[in-house]
Amino acid sequence: MKIHLGTVGHFGLAVSDVQASARWWRQLFDLEVLFEGVAHVGLTNKDITIVLFAGTPHPETIEHMSFHVSSMKALREALAWLKEHDVEVEDPGNEIGPEAEGSKHMGLWFHDLDGYRWELSLQAKRST
Repeated sequence: MKIHLGTVGHFGLAVSDVQASARWWRQLFDLEVLFEGVAHVGLTNKDITIVLFAGTPHPETIEHMSFHVSSMKALREALAWLKEHDVEVEDPGNEIGPEAEGSKHMGLWFHDLDGYRWELSLQAKRST
């Protein structure tokens, strides 16, 4: 028997300043506060819950985390929004590109306040 992994319930991330990180995430993304304590805050929408907790950030522990977007228009609008808010976007000048060499999926990569690497990704339509 193998255990089936379902939808991600939440993931926790050590950040240097919980309140600053929560403000950053809420300013840029469609997230609301789900719960909050002295040293943690849970941010959520219908698709994801991110729990930020006070600690020493270790952005090298994950290469990156990817979130899907619905269209190329949404990806371009996200890029403009991130740049408007001075978010560190990788590969300035050609920010949207294939997720990997030969990939049909398109993405853009950026970093949060603690240096964690994130991706917004448009998945190519699959042929049937």
